[in-house]
Amino acid sequence: MNMKPQNSRKSAELIGAICGGLMISLPVIPQAMAQQSVRPVGQESTQKINPCPRIFYEEPHNSRVVVPQGCPPNALTQRLAAQGLLPNSANPSQEQTRLGVGGESPETGVTPPRPAPGNQTQQPSPGAVSTNQPQQLQPRQTPNTTIALANGTVNVRLVNDTAANVTFQVIGDTAPRSLQGKSDVTLQGLRAPVTVTFEREDGGQLIVTPQASSEAGSLEVRFNEATNAAQGRSAMRIERNGSVFLN
Repeated sequence: MNMKPQNSRKSAELIGAICGGLMISLPVIPQAMAQQSVRPVGQESTQKINPCPRIFYEEPHNSRVVVPQGCPPNALTQRLAAQGLLPNSANPSQEQTRLGVGGESPETGVTPPRPAPGNQTQQPSPGAVSTNQPQQLQPRQTPNTTIALANGTVNVRLVNDTAANVTFQVIGDTAPRSLQGKSDVTLQGLRAPVTVTFEREDGGQLIVTPQASSEAGSLEVRFNEATNAAQGRSAMRIERNGSVFLN
């Protein structure tokens, strides 16, 4: 007669023990999953930095800044490459030239705007041979001046005689910098061949006058206001033989 109550009490105790064990173990499972989902700081993946940001293809950078090697060329890079004013390490590849200005941004996937077909002008890169027309030899430009280099290097003193700020950049060496009106700066130890670009920040034109110094390896370049676009210059190239060209 006492067997049933005892069996019922043992069954109830067994069920209570099982339920209690489950209640204790359930909070552990989310905690373990949460711990697995958190990475240590040192193991987090490093976000890739876009080497070709869209700002390179927007004004004023589109016409002032040369893009890094490996990026699709912007307007200034294409113009300098067509004029032979970029060092070999900075010249855009044929694939980059085919893409034209902009190209798809690796970070955003957005294609910067391209110039209108009616306004876009392209020139063949130096040494390129056209498949449609016979190659024509271009007359060699006469140097604006010639200097004596010092162990292949030159110090360039930029003198801004205008009232406007001038943005200048040593291609492949420095980022764009600003030279205030009525001031000067000396760029030391530039190794030829080297290209320096410059532009008035107010959009005006510059008359650029390079003057060789009596001291070997020194060149003075003076900026003055131009009265018309034909007088304007925006780049200077110094060759290994000391020839100085303006464009």
